Amino acid sequence: MTFRPKRRTILLATGSAALLAGCGDSGGDSGDASTDQTAETTETAGGEALTTTDDIPVGGGKIFEDEKVVVTQPEEGEFKAFSAICTHQQCIVANVEGGTINCTCHGSKFSIADGAVENPPATRPLPEEEITVEGNSIRLA
Repeated sequence: MTFRPKRRTILLATGSAALLAGCGDSGGDSGDASTDQTAETTETAGGEALTTTDDIPVGGGKIFEDEKVVVTQPEEGEFKAFSAICTHQQCIVANVEGGTINCTCHGSKFSIADGAVENPPATRPLPEEEITVEGNSIRLA
């Protein structure tokens, strides 16, 4: 006797694969300049150089996909860093605009000031990451 999957079994399996592929997507190219990496990452005694303070806009931020970190500047001269992995389904956040860090996978939004959830479905804030700011350089601690 040969096993023959039912039509609904095949459709269900295909739908699940598409759903999983969508959750694992990094959000694609959002066209947002915040995902462009203008500063070259280098290893130094003080940690990885991510960028310069000039590259992080006041009230906004920049995503560093390779390091899975987002750096924000909620107020002039105040720099924060958070994990760039959404706490809902582990997608990489897509952009920083409108005062929030945005995950386009399912619509979660997080505060640029403290990583708190501003818009569900995420229920946990983005974990804070350690950075050091020396002069014009922002580095992972």
